[in-house]
Amino acid sequence: MSQSDLPAIAIDDLHLAYAGRRVLDGLNLQVPAGCVYALLGGNGAGKSSTLSVLLGFVKPSSGQVRVAGLDPVKDANAARAQLAYLPENVALYEHLSALENADYLLALAGTPRRPQEIGQAFAAAGLQEQAWTQRLSGFSKGMRQKVAIAVATLRQVPVLLLDEPTSGLDPRATGDFNRLIDGVRSRGGAVLMVTHDLLGAVDVADRIGFLEHGRIVEEVGPGQRGFDVATLHARFAQRQDQAA
Repeated sequence: MSQSDLPAIAIDDLHLAYAGRRVLDGLNLQVPAGCVYALLGGNGAGKSSTLSVLLGFVKPSSGQVRVAGLDPVKDANAARAQLAYLPENVALYEHLSALENADYLLALAGTPRRPQEIGQAFAAAGLQEQAWTQRLSGFSKGMRQKVAIAVATLRQVPVLLLDEPTSGLDPRATGDFNRLIDGVRSRGGAVLMVTHDLLGAVDVADRIGFLEHGRIVEEVGPGQRGFDVATLHARFAQRQDQAA
C-alpha cells in the first residue's frame, strides 16, 4: 500500500491508562482523506485522550497511531505539522486584533497568508468585518471560535482535529462552520471532531462513532446515513444512560 492510500488518521488497538485506570481500551479508528468523522461519547468516554495521543501529548500503553502516515509518539513535531487542532477553548492573544492573531499564528505554522486571504476566511467563518481589526480582549467565545476556525482552515493541512467545535456558536455561525468543513472535505482533508452534539454531527459528518469506556461500540457508516435523527438521538441517550 502506497503512502497516498493510507488513511489520514489510523488508530489500531490503542490502549492508554492513567494511574491504573483504563482510559482507552483497544480503540480502533480510521478516517480516510475527504471524510468527516464525528466521535461521540459522554464525559470520561476517552474523547479528549484520543486527541491527546494524536497530538503527541500522551504516550499510549500499547497500540499504533498514524497521522498522515506519521507516528506522533515517535515524532510529534512532524505529525503536528500535518494537522490543525481546534480546542474547545481557544488560546489567542488578547492584545492583538483578529487579523494580527491570524497573521502571527499562520506565520508560526509556516503557512503565511495575505491579509485578503485571511479576510476571506473570516468572512466564511461568519466573523463580521468590523471585528477583524478589533482586539481579542473584547471578543465573545463564539467570536474567538470563528477566528480559530478561520486559522485552522487556512493551514490547509491534511488533517483537522476539532474538540467541541460548535461550542459557543449560534445556529447561523454553526451553519457557517458546516460550510467551512464541507470545503475541507472537498479538497480532500480528513476531519475528526469529538463532540457531545449528535444533531450537529448528523448535519456535517460522513461517519459517526459512539465511544464508550475507551472503545468504539457502534459506528454509523455512509450506507446508514438514512437513519433519522430522532432514532440516533434515542440510541445515543440510551447508551449514555447505560454507561453512567
